[in-house]
Amino acid sequence: MPSTLLLVHGGLGDDMDADRFWTRPGVTGGLRRDGRTVLVPDRLRRAPDWPAEAAHLAAFLPERPVVVVAGSNGCSAAVRLALDFPRRVDRLLLAWPATAGAGVAGVPRALLQGETLRGVADAELAALAVTVGVLPSVPDNPVHQRRTVDALLRLVPGSTELPGCPEPPQPGFESHVDDLLASIAGFADR
Repeated sequence: MPSTLLLVHGGLGDDMDADRFWTRPGVTGGLRRDGRTVLVPDRLRRAPDWPAEAAHLAAFLPERPVVVVAGSNGCSAAVRLALDFPRRVDRLLLAWPATAGAGVAGVPRALLQGETLRGVADAELAALAVTVGVLPSVPDNPVHQRRTVDALLRLVPGSTELPGCPEPPQPGFESHVDDLLASIAGFADR
């Protein structure tokens, strides 16, 4: 029986939601057509910090561990979920991880702090006790830089790189949906 997948969308302090990030670009439907149970909650709109994001996401989890697939700034929420609720996460796929750096207007300071990823210390990344895959943005861009992928691959023990693609809902993603679905399925079924 295929693993249950929790999709954690990107965005930070904007109007991004799960429908716009995962469903409209075809990721949710593609995974469901493959016979997978897919949970696609919206993240908190105005989270005060990353532990609040993790607690919010944990409320959607079934009793058995799930495979978490996170995109962009959703990677910070997903890592926090894996750290704060380790028995609920079986695997963690960090797709297009957002590069920590400059502030974002209207976003609480607690959401911007971090080292390689916002909201997570590098020592915490190095202590992750789940299988981790990292999927880069191809081509990289100012928000999703290759250096972040390289740092995650160095920091997280046993992490592996998956084939990259543009992130949804960016133009050009639509021609990569099938490849992304195959990468997610392969990672979840390992």
